[in-house]
This record gives sequence, C-alpha cells and structure tokens, in this order.
Amino acid sequence: MRRRVGLILSIFFCTALALQTCAGAAAQDAKAAARAVPLKQPDERYKADILLVVAHPDDEGAATAYLARAIDEGKRVAVVFGTRGGSGANEVGGEQAAALAAIREIEARRAVAMLGITNVWFLDGKDTASQNVLQSLSNWNHGEALQQLVRLMRLTRPEVVLTFLPGTFVGEDHGDHQAAGVLATEAFDLSGDPVAFPEQLAGPTKRLESLLDNLRPWQPKKIYYFPDADKEDIFRGLGPQYSVKEVSKSFKHPYWRLSLDGYLAHETQAKSFAESVKGMGDAQIEKMVMSDWGDSLKFVRGKSLVGGAVTGDIFENSTGHAVAFQRAEISFGAQRPELSVELAGPWSFYEDFRRAHGLSHLPHPEPPEIALQVGTTLVIPLWVRNQTAAGQEITLAADLPAGWTLQSGAGKFSIGAKQTAAARVEVNLPATTDAAKKNELQEITVRAESDGKSIGTVKLRVGLRKRSLPQ
Repeated sequence: MRRRVGLILSIFFCTALALQTCAGAAAQDAKAAARAVPLKQPDERYKADILLVVAHPDDEGAATAYLARAIDEGKRVAVVFGTRGGSGANEVGGEQAAALAAIREIEARRAVAMLGITNVWFLDGKDTASQNVLQSLSNWNHGEALQQLVRLMRLTRPEVVLTFLPGTFVGEDHGDHQAAGVLATEAFDLSGDPVAFPEQLAGPTKRLESLLDNLRPWQPKKIYYFPDADKEDIFRGLGPQYSVKEVSKSFKHPYWRLSLDGYLAHETQAKSFAESVKGMGDAQIEKMVMSDWGDSLKFVRGKSLVGGAVTGDIFENSTGHAVAFQRAEISFGAQRPELSVELAGPWSFYEDFRRAHGLSHLPHPEPPEIALQVGTTLVIPLWVRNQTAAGQEITLAADLPAGWTLQSGAGKFSIGAKQTAAARVEVNLPATTDAAKKNELQEITVRAESDGKSIGTVKLRVGLRKRSLPQ
C-alpha cells in the first residue's frame, strides 16, 4: 500500500513539474513571439490588377473606356508611358521639345487622375516620329527601357498587361506605339524570370544601399493587345470586346464620354478638337465619337497562362494568386535555302519576335504592308544570305506599279561564302495617284536571281496617303 501511494505521489510531482516546465516554455515562446519583428512584404499601395503600357500621353485613350469599366469592378490600374511626347504638336503655346514633354506629362497625369489613377510612370524614351519600331527602340535605349519596365512590373505585380499590338499594319503605325508593345511583351516574359536583371531581386547588404532593389520575381497572368490599324477584319474573334455605350456605375457617364473627356485633358493635342465640339449637343457628339472611334473596344489576346476562352473576359480565371514563371516557347522558322533573299527591317524583326515570344498566332498581314506619303521615297530593306562554300553573284530587279520609278538598288551584286549582307531597293513614289485617293494598296515585287535561277522574291503592299509618318 505504501509503495502504491509513493508511486502515485511520484507520478503527481513529475506531472506537475512537467506542466510547470511546459507553462514556462510557453511563456518564453509568447515573449519571443512578442519580440519577433514581422518581415517586410511588397508595398500593397502599388499592387495593380491592370498595367497599361503605352507610348505617349493621350495613348491611354485607346483603353480608357475599358479602364473605367474595370475600375467599376474594383480593379486597380497603373499606367506606364514610354515617352513624354516631346515631338508632338502644341495647339496651346509655343513650347516644344523638352518643354512640351514637361507639359504633356502633367496633362497625362491629369487625364488618368480623372479616373482615379495615380500610379503613373514614364520610361524616359524619346518621342520618335517614324513607322520603324527599330528606330524607336534605339531612341528609347532599348535595354535600359526594358530594365526599367521589368522593375515596374515587379513593383506593381499586375494580373493583366494591356498594350499596343506589336506589328506593322496600315494605319497610324507609329513606331513608338509598336515599341511600347514590344517592350511590354518582353517584360511580360522576363519579370518572373529570377535570372533576368537579378540585381533588382537582391536585398541590400547594408542600410540605405542605393544599388539593390529587393523586389521579387512576378509573372503576370495575361497580356492583351489593342491594334493600331485601319482595317480590323484580321483581328475579329481574337479577343474580348466591350461596349463603350454603357453608363459607368462609378462615374455616372457613358464609357465613351469618359474617353472623350480624358482626351480633352490633353489640351496641347486637343484644343482645336475641343473648339469644334463646343456648340454640339450630346447626341451629336456621341454620333461623331461612334463614327470615329466605334461603339466597342476590341482586344487581341496575346497570352494567357491561366487558360480561359480567347474571347472571354480579360480577368477570366485570374484569381489574384501568384503563378509560377513560365518561359516563352520558342518556335523555329522554315529551313532557309543556302542562297536566299528576304525582306529585312521591321518586317523580318516581327517574324523573329513572334516566334521568340510564343506569339506565332498573332495576326499579321501577308504580304507585309505600309502606307507612305505621296511624293516620298520607299526603302525596301533586304537580307541576302549565302551559306554556300563559294562566293555568289546575284541580280536584283523590281516590278513596280505604273508611275512608280526605281531610284536605286537594282543590278548585279556579289556576296562572299558563308556571308549575310544587307541590301536595299529605293523607289520614288508618285506625287498623286487615283489609288491614293481610294486608299488602295499596290504591290511591289523584288526578284532575286543567281546563275539564271530564282533565289527568292519579296513582296510588299504599299498605300499612298496625302499625309503619313515617315518610314
């Protein structure tokens, strides 16, 4: 009996001691937890559901009606402008160049602030008046602009990226618009890559270090494009579209009206237009806007890493959770013959660009096209490739529409073994033609021969306009 009582008492004291020890440990853990400093997370003030990437102040108007709709749905929007528009017109004052750029930045901030958008950045690109995306990329300092845009994507962590469709189409075809689309696509494919611009991802090794950003990789889920082309047939059914005639719940105006008011905020660009609509009633203004801008916004889906229907809502399947980085799938073009001639410049760039970024499904005109001002010169850039073991002689000739004249580039040329060389054919465009009045496109063919045999033909469709951006 005594042994049993002793055993019970022993167990009791051991248990009490254990409970006291556990209680003490728990108290220590509680004190440690109270002393723990929470690790810093990304700044939620700059988190975006939509990141709009455009070229110039007033370009945001291409998507304003949809942005207002998204804001109605509680989405957060941020905007990146590639340039400040220093080469644009000024209908208000005499300021030009850098002074005009400073004014247009303020106009841009005011325009998007009308929708409540305050997170706005500029890439410091130089406004470049041409149709050549390669000129714009060079003038924007391509690598530096891309690095900056990747940083902004990692800062804003967008679910969806909206931008211009990268490609050459008869229309405004502004090289800066194309550059915005190219950079946005490249940044979409790089911002989630941990080895792309890794200095942005490294943490500082000492306080107040100014070199390392301490960001995190971020993979956007979708990228959508809006075309910059006259004809929209080839874009039909390739993405969602949204009516601009519905009334915004937040702003109590039709979406088209919000687009118009946003454009009018760019006074340096819109003063004469504002004067022209002063005496018009709402019905007249709406009729004009529908005629010029259309009654809906149409998008082309570039990529969706979360599936969904091609024409489904832009935020379909987007849950707000991060997705894993996905490297773009590269497709390879057809095998070239050993001796060949092909179109160079922006056209060949886009062919390679689409393959490199998994965008071979994007629409593009065939044959390639461009519209130029009457009385100017068309330059047709060419790549001549000779992968044979011997030097070759080639002959270039051009078939032109009536009234067009060859300035230079035809004749015989030699190219060494295993070499790729650049050539160009220059064509004088007529001062005026019936085709220009009808906005018809006419076809040019450049033929290349070697040793009496064809080694390739290059076709280009050209429209003549009274006014156009330079090539």
